[in-house]
Amino acid sequence: MKMAIRIALPVLVAIAAAAPARAAETGGWRAWDEGLHQAGASGRPVLVDVYTDWCGWCKRMDRDVYARPEVKSYLGRKFVIVRLNAEAADAAQYEGKAYTERSLAARFRVTGYPTTIFLTSAGEHLANVPGYVPADRFLLLLHYIGDGWLDKGVTFDDYVKKTADGAEPDEH
Repeated sequence: MKMAIRIALPVLVAIAAAAPARAAETGGWRAWDEGLHQAGASGRPVLVDVYTDWCGWCKRMDRDVYARPEVKSYLGRKFVIVRLNAEAADAAQYEGKAYTERSLAARFRVTGYPTTIFLTSAGEHLANVPGYVPADRFLLLLHYIGDGWLDKGVTFDDYVKKTADGAEPDEH
């Protein structure tokens, strides 16, 4: 039995190494520095997907939420999208300081995965949304931020109530 374990471990390591990572380059996702630069140039807010390679809920967000055509379409029109591996040592710059992706996640007080961070186009922090968010609710959140309701002072709860009724939310 020990022989099988010695053979199986290298095979598992090889399979894990060959598995596709949640690469920043695929599907419009950007690395941190590139994404913040693009946001500044385009004036679009930033959505940061903070994940780890081992996180099952992160993979589910990819499969069930980010892969939905209406989510992809809205993100592509309204946001610059960034992936941040909370366990990576890759270099990242923020507010003139050097970070790793790991220390940047800590800087934003991310303690669970996935966490979605929203930033203005200038890189100012708007909100952290921890955990898996079902696609329909996530799309509401994207519209709330992407259509400027947060900037207008409308609470998310008021936005959800008003949109459920088919009315435009009141500005405060």
